Amino acid sequence: MKATVKWTDGRQFLSESGSGHAVVMDGNPDSGGRNTGPRPMEMLLMGLGGCTSYDVIQILEKARADVTDCVATLDAERADTTPSVFTKIHVHFVVTGKGLKDAQVKRAVDLSAEKYCSASLMLAKGGVEITHDYEIREA
Repeated sequence: MKATVKWTDGRQFLSESGSGHAVVMDGNPDSGGRNTGPRPMEMLLMGLGGCTSYDVIQILEKARADVTDCVATLDAERADTTPSVFTKIHVHFVVTGKGLKDAQVKRAVDLSAEKYCSASLMLAKGGVEITHDYEIREA
């Protein structure tokens, strides 16, 4: 896997993935940015959310669960000192579908957290406390 990050000006950077997708990242105006894109640490948090959501959907689809929607809301805390690393991240899933079973959704969330989500497992190994919970909504 590869990526390229090119400084454009101020605190703005253009990042391109090895698969050819580009994202603008920028800083807040207080630090010289123009607020034209997410902050790099926000990208990291969004990547974690995407990674774990991908797993949850894939696991539920393999279990033939009738999922119609899945939203992961992430809430992160960062250290007060430099480096301002993530210290805690909580992921809350809202999984919507027809006749979803609690055991299926719990299993999908647990498997992602404990076995499959590379981003989550990597951050946890670095000392970030990551917690998960979920709620199920009927479609």
